[in-house]
Amino acid sequence: MSSLDAGEVLSHANETVSPYAGDEDNAVDAALRPKRLAEFIGQERVREQLSLVLDAAGRRGRPPDHVLLSGSPGLGKTTLAMIIASEIGAPLRITSGPAIERAGDLAALLSTLSEGEVLFLDEIHRMARPAEEMLYVAMEDFRVDVVVGKGPGATAIPLDVAPFTLVGATTRAGLLPGPLRDRFGFVAHLDFYAPEELERVLVRSAALLGVPLEPDGAQEISRRARGTPRIANRLLRRVRDYAEVRADGVVNRAVARAALQVYEVDELGLDRLDRAVLDALMRRFGGGPVGLTTLAVAVAEEPETVEAVSEPFLVRAGLLARTPRGRVATAAAWQHLGLRPPTPAAADAALFDPDDLA
Repeated sequence: MSSLDAGEVLSHANETVSPYAGDEDNAVDAALRPKRLAEFIGQERVREQLSLVLDAAGRRGRPPDHVLLSGSPGLGKTTLAMIIASEIGAPLRITSGPAIERAGDLAALLSTLSEGEVLFLDEIHRMARPAEEMLYVAMEDFRVDVVVGKGPGATAIPLDVAPFTLVGATTRAGLLPGPLRDRFGFVAHLDFYAPEELERVLVRSAALLGVPLEPDGAQEISRRARGTPRIANRLLRRVRDYAEVRADGVVNRAVARAALQVYEVDELGLDRLDRAVLDALMRRFGGGPVGLTTLAVAVAEEPETVEAVSEPFLVRAGLLARTPRGRVATAAAWQHLGLRPPTPAAADAALFDPDDLA
């Protein structure tokens, strides 16, 4: 694979995804996205299933069935939507659920789609309910009913829309209503990546960015990337910066370790917020149980931030458990931070420390 210099990468990104123009990190992210299904690394089962869906639709000369992709952020849902459009040679329209606040917003969007166009709807579970009900008919019959007037004199005017393929993406598939989920012809869940798969992602990205990456450097970054390609690519860029400024430009294990220590990413991939949550849970509350709101106040963050950003990885890494009484640190968490679990009496005292109430 040939390397591109930074200017070529940014130029290529700005040509293909213009909304990223002017934002260097996002532009590089766009340039690193694979453009074809064969270039997509990982998610083998999903790739095989999706390839069958696209090939069969091409043989029939019809747009592919609607596609629903679920999974944690950074696993490739947006990339797969772009690949679907590229594979079938169709234009791609990108929007998000929160942007569609009324049924009229959706009707205006659908009425401007060209035949065979791919509509990517990110965070589809956050779409307004009236628009969601309109989407049911559009997905099945390629028609929307526009209501004109109010009250008893209101009239529904059917408006045909061109056949299109909807690609919905969600990080919380459980919030999707059953009637909407059932209208997708292909549903796929993206899993977290194994370190070996992330190493392949890093090797590909390093080649595109022109970064000299040693195998042991790729291993070190991959095991700290939380099983997520987006995080792996972000860490690679930061390690590249360190290598260019404080080393000889080559990313090996020693350089990667030193760089990630500067950026406060530890051996398990925990960042500053993760460690702050665990530290507060163990030092201030004796390992729990403690409520989410109390824990968020202790680390000076919003409860939604702790719940959505930090907790999923801590639970998946076996460092934190959710119980009916609150959050609890596991034995692995005490070991990782090098702390000794308190006795039950000491834990109770920590929960009611007068200094904490002052």
